[in-house]
Amino acid sequence: MRVGYELPLVEKGEITHTQLVRYAGASGDFNPIHTVVPFAEKVGLGGVIAHGMMIMGFIGQAIGTWFHPDQLLHFSVRFQAMTRPGERITVRGEVVGETGDTWKCQATAVNEAGEKKVSASFEVQKA
Repeated sequence: MRVGYELPLVEKGEITHTQLVRYAGASGDFNPIHTVVPFAEKVGLGGVIAHGMMIMGFIGQAIGTWFHPDQLLHFSVRFQAMTRPGERITVRGEVVGETGDTWKCQATAVNEAGEKKVSASFEVQKA
């Protein structure tokens, strides 16, 4: 692996309302902006939005397909845009640096229009 190496794309597919309800149950985050359409509309969101942590989890899952979980040393994210049901999410990753026995990497979760939803930086131990 070298600096500039693009990691394989991870396609997560279309976000569904059912998926949001299931994630609410799994995470314990029952904020109605994620599951109750009339409430989300009333507060000005124009409908429900996905949990940011769910999209972050997509990046975490992708990291686990690219590297062994024991290799992960650091993982941080920045939430950039709301995700709505119907959007298709793809996780992209790249090796951006190398220091001794570690790789420094970046990843983004984007929709089909290329809008960044979550960006991440992470560092892994070389195998």
